[in-house]
Amino acid sequence: MKSAYFHIPFCAQICYYCDFNKVFFQGQPVDEYLQAMEREMKKTVEVFPAERLDTLFVGGGTPTVLEMKQLDFLLESIYKHFRFSKDEVEFTFEANPNELSKEKLQLLKAAGVNRLSFGVQTFHDSLLKTIGRTHRYGDVMRTISLAKEAGFDNISIDLMYGLPNQTLQQFQEDLEIAFSLDIQHISAYSLIIEPKTIFYNLWRKGTLPLPSEEEEAEMYEEAMRQMELHGYQQYEISNYARPGFQSRHNLTYWNNEEYYGIGAGAHSYVDGVRRVNIGPIKQYIAKVQETGLPYREVHRVTWMEQMEEEMFLGLRKTEGVSKRRFSEKFGRDMHDVFGAAIRAERQKGLLEETDTHVRLTRRGRLLGNEVFQAFLTGM
Repeated sequence: MKSAYFHIPFCAQICYYCDFNKVFFQGQPVDEYLQAMEREMKKTVEVFPAERLDTLFVGGGTPTVLEMKQLDFLLESIYKHFRFSKDEVEFTFEANPNELSKEKLQLLKAAGVNRLSFGVQTFHDSLLKTIGRTHRYGDVMRTISLAKEAGFDNISIDLMYGLPNQTLQQFQEDLEIAFSLDIQHISAYSLIIEPKTIFYNLWRKGTLPLPSEEEEAEMYEEAMRQMELHGYQQYEISNYARPGFQSRHNLTYWNNEEYYGIGAGAHSYVDGVRRVNIGPIKQYIAKVQETGLPYREVHRVTWMEQMEEEMFLGLRKTEGVSKRRFSEKFGRDMHDVFGAAIRAERQKGLLEETDTHVRLTRRGRLLGNEVFQAFLTGM
């Protein structure tokens, strides 16, 4: 185990598309929640002793909605229970562009946080309003400037396409502005309509004006083309980085490696077992106080499931799945297990094969979910 994820489920505003485990910040038992997280950390490393970690990721929700003392407590808790080298670890904090003051940035920097991931989504104020974001274009420019002044030199932003009423031209403008920021990493995701969101309810009523599938595909093609032109290498379906700045933490997931998950609704993968924590805040706190480990689901991953996950997670990477690594990990030749699926997807033009890897074609990246499904049926 070399990675740990910490979930802060509080938000100042609930975005209309978000289905992550989150609640409004106001009126919540935030201090009690952070104390419960600290207790879960302690119990977790007692039961599953920690190696020296290579990556830490604090996500949400909105971690930066926490007040200074609360941020300080969280960071102290992490240092208390996990071992890592400040000089070698990738320590990421997710942030909203309008919630990071100079003081918070200095606190994070002093605590060893060395990577920031900003939920920008778009630079168009009209679209930001449409999707329920509270920040505006000016907030992004100001906060990224402050982050650079504070010494952060590994900055990522999230962009979204396929938004209601979004045009290709608007997305092209978003990309141009992103490139002008001189940052190291950009994630570009298509909007997915998830149940239990405001957008899902509007979509069910037929009142959500989305771009067509063809327009969304054009936006994705444009992202791939422009990123390459501007020196950002696509290393995963939705992620692009300057050389040396790939998200090491997210590669943990795509490489099908194990990780700790701390906090309400967090997922973990430890000793071949996937666990899901209780989501509701008060229930999570109560369970931690009772047992220290707030699991809602526990599933031991079968050998076949591990091989399936190796394929559909690994195929998200542009380099694809290593044949040698598959064989070393499972003692089976990839083609002995998934030969029929590989051949079928190759015939469709969605997969290609080299001497060392199986990977999605450029067209396959547009239809990734269809390809992944082919590896969920086993042999």
